Amino acid sequence: MQFLLALIVVGPLIGAVAALLPAPPGLKGKSPDQAVLRHGVTVTGVILAAAIVLALGFDHDHPSKIQATTDISWIPALDVRIHLGIDGISLPLLVLTALLTFLCALYSYFKMPSGPSPKAFVALLLVLESGTLATFAVLDLLLFFLAFEMVLIPMYFLIARWGGAQRTQAAWKFILYTLLGSVVMLLGLLLIGLRAGTFDMVALATDNDRELSTSVQVIAVLAIGIGLAVKTPMWPLHSWLPDAHTAAPTVGSVLLAGVLLKMGTYGFVRILLPIAPDGMETFAPYLAAFAVVGIIYGSLACLALARPGAKGDLKRLIAYSSVGHMGFVLLGISTMTPTGVNGALFANIAHGLITGLLFFLVGALKDRTGSSDLDTLAKESGAALYGRAPRLGGLLAFGAVASLGLPGLAGFWGEMLALFGAFKPADELSRPAFLTFMAIAAFGTLLTAAYMLVVVRRVCMGPTAEPSGAPKLADVHGYEFAAWTPLVALTVLAGLWPAALLGLTDPAVQQLLAGGKS
Repeated sequence: MQFLLALIVVGPLIGAVAALLPAPPGLKGKSPDQAVLRHGVTVTGVILAAAIVLALGFDHDHPSKIQATTDISWIPALDVRIHLGIDGISLPLLVLTALLTFLCALYSYFKMPSGPSPKAFVALLLVLESGTLATFAVLDLLLFFLAFEMVLIPMYFLIARWGGAQRTQAAWKFILYTLLGSVVMLLGLLLIGLRAGTFDMVALATDNDRELSTSVQVIAVLAIGIGLAVKTPMWPLHSWLPDAHTAAPTVGSVLLAGVLLKMGTYGFVRILLPIAPDGMETFAPYLAAFAVVGIIYGSLACLALARPGAKGDLKRLIAYSSVGHMGFVLLGISTMTPTGVNGALFANIAHGLITGLLFFLVGALKDRTGSSDLDTLAKESGAALYGRAPRLGGLLAFGAVASLGLPGLAGFWGEMLALFGAFKPADELSRPAFLTFMAIAAFGTLLTAAYMLVVVRRVCMGPTAEPSGAPKLADVHGYEFAAWTPLVALTVLAGLWPAALLGLTDPAVQQLLAGGKS
């Protein structure tokens, strides 16, 4: 198992190098482009299979224990180590990353976005996967930073070279925001590591002899939190996200929403909560306040985009919805309770599944109609989906009701647990303040339901027969069915059986909040 995790992290990088060779080894196709796309499916499929084997071999009786570890000295002078390992917090995110990347590679094999050579596309996709997997697997602060930054360049080029209108502007906005946030984050990571004498995250979280002063923790949480908040994204540091999503190709949007945003919230849970609890206690009320403002702001922005005549883009609307959904994740983290943090981790996974599905569906709609503008989609000559493509319309409605938090689907549990956590936050936090935050966030769930139902009514509802003179609208293709079915199934499974995920995260969260003590 030790070497399996290392293979999962490094394997995509090897595959990226192979993709740039004259012909991917052992693979043939009708053309070089088909061969390299098939290579991408093969590599991501192998990584997904390895991640599933890792999950099956995981000791589910002790999910709080760091497993499948690799620990090799890298820079002895700074005590920087190549330290890999997973527990019940990181394992679900690792599997989610492997799954979504494989589905994106499969989708791209049949529907390659227009742009330069597929060789570069596949190589960038694999580098992006490796960086994301490494972020969830490394247990050293400097390695975490390197993995955190590793994803920026491939995502920049995916947007800038294979994106749609205004892709260059959106790509630059993405890279500048995230790089500036990362510079501040690096200073905070260096402060912790140099003051404690180690960058090892496990040692920092469990060794009481390395206890950091409150002032150091406050400075570190402020610096690291800014970098993580940009990636999450937290209001008001979110403005890069709508442009990036609107311009990105379909698979870029899926990976950006499905896994890259999770890197920020994962950093809050893995680094700041256990290593700098006093600093987190200081900033928790402010984090919660920004979170609930983001929930309301994201929902109101979506309502504004959804109204008739607003010329709202459906991809942009889903991007703003992510600001609101990630607000619930941040609210759960800010409570500093097992209930709230478990809700945040559950909401992370649910958002990856549901929003990944929604971006796939919007991409399919744009391919069929030539537009993702809501006014265009709502016209009779555009796409009244229930009447013209019932399976596509049904899937879009399913994604919408899952996103609004319908009980029985994955979107419900994370937000509900985050609200429960705010109802009774950690003893050191102000309960009246968090009750106020809970009430505001609960109102946000009503706004979420409102804009999602408006989208379903405008896009999906229409004549039961195809409008006269309207162009043909293809229903779900076989490759789309293959790419989307796992997301639908897991959304239902997580909604009906939340214990499967909470059983992994809860023991790890309990130990994490206890500072590693048994």
